[in-house]
Amino acid sequence: MNELLMKRIERRLANLADEQGYQVLDYVEFLETKYAAKQRDESVMQRIASGVEDTLRAGRIPVAAIRGTMKAMDSASRLMEQLAQAGRAAVDELGKSVNAAGQAGPAPTPPDEHETAPAPRDPPGPPDSA
Repeated sequence: MNELLMKRIERRLANLADEQGYQVLDYVEFLETKYAAKQRDESVMQRIASGVEDTLRAGRIPVAAIRGTMKAMDSASRLMEQLAQAGRAAVDELGKSVNAAGQAGPAPTPPDEHETAPAPRDPPGPPDSA
């Protein structure tokens, strides 16, 4: 869909109440199943949120409760995305440090713990007379 058409639809949708917005969503999903050539690209969290929203709507839950639940799910989704980004960044940094350490050469090996030090020698002196 071209950008101008998307903006025009967004302007029209902005004036509708949530109840009518859900009716539009139902119709768009119907059109998608009937005419769409490819599946939507949704993250796992988006699929979970859509399932929760559909379940709440089927249960005739008030729109205000659905809105609050979806805000909480959206916040959780953003948090999970930020955690995933932080994890990817940590893995990238770890990979860089491992590569840098590998290029610097092997690290010196510490002495073996099981090696015994030579026994101390007796200081020179008069022999013991026994």
